[in-house]
Amino acid sequence: MKNIAIIPNESKDIGLGVTKNLIDILKGRVNTKMESRFMKTGFDVEFCEIDKIYDNTDFVIVLGGDGTILGVAEPCGKKNIPILGINLGTVGFMAEVKVEDIKTAINSLLDGNYKIEKRMMMKVTVIKGGRNSGEYHALNDAVISKKESSMIGIQIHSQGEKINEYKADGLIISTPTGSTGYSLSAGGPVADPTMELFIASPICAHMLHARPALMPSNKEILLTPADKTSFSAALSVDGDTKEHLSAEDKVLINKSQYYVSIAKIGNQSFYDVLIDKLK
Repeated sequence: MKNIAIIPNESKDIGLGVTKNLIDILKGRVNTKMESRFMKTGFDVEFCEIDKIYDNTDFVIVLGGDGTILGVAEPCGKKNIPILGINLGTVGFMAEVKVEDIKTAINSLLDGNYKIEKRMMMKVTVIKGGRNSGEYHALNDAVISKKESSMIGIQIHSQGEKINEYKADGLIISTPTGSTGYSLSAGGPVADPTMELFIASPICAHMLHARPALMPSNKEILLTPADKTSFSAALSVDGDTKEHLSAEDKVLINKSQYYVSIAKIGNQSFYDVLIDKLK
């Protein structure tokens, strides 16, 4: 391991004190680099533009929470760069390393005493006017949510078979990794993050029979508006709004060809973390 990129969250690491401590621990052991916008800090690292920070990078260390990891998931997945998360947030299902354990965790990382957990991603394709208007890769979820006060109707098909039609404030399609996020708060089930499946969870559904649905990852999911006369919604991917959707638009969900590699240090299982975080 020669090159490590450090991605801090300034709103979590106020003053970047934890980041500086990490840099000091890594100094002289590997080459470290950060985005050029941090150049004024005077940190003893290599600075580069954001579009270059993943080039020739062996590992990415994220300081923040699970949301910060989501921000680097797509580029790291596409380049097959493992991620180690240092938890400066509140939950931290992926960012498991505590601040007080940074030195021990880094020593384990550099000594090769870690495991890699592969997490499936989803590919989200938006079809407008019969053409592909956008393609995104998500680690957590894709969410269609209403833009106006009234609820929206969404039909969901899997490989041509109708699964359900939801009248709700929106619909979440999540991966197993995303099952502990927005999907969980909407009443969706928790799935082991190493599984490969999709979870459909309606948001505040106005239906007595509305229930989450589990679907295999090897079948394409098609999401279409149920009401062609009045439909106004937004599509967000891993919490980032990407597209406005109208009555004629379609959203396709498939398993991505990319995986996100999460570094695991220690023997704490997903279920240990789950019980600790949600008790």
